[in-house]
Amino acid sequence: MKAPENIVCVDCGGNCKLLINPESEVEPGDVVAYRCIECLDRWDVVMEQDDD
Repeated sequence: MKAPENIVCVDCGGNCKLLINPESEVEPGDVVAYRCIECLDRWDVVMEQDDD
């Protein structure tokens, strides 16, 4: 599966961008990093199983 390219920052509500290649495949349990373009916070997110 692919990680979302953007997530919402928990701290400021800004836009967080994926720090790895958006075409990279990730597995459940992998950690992917995001950086908020507003407050510059970094978020490390553990990927979960896609339930589609």
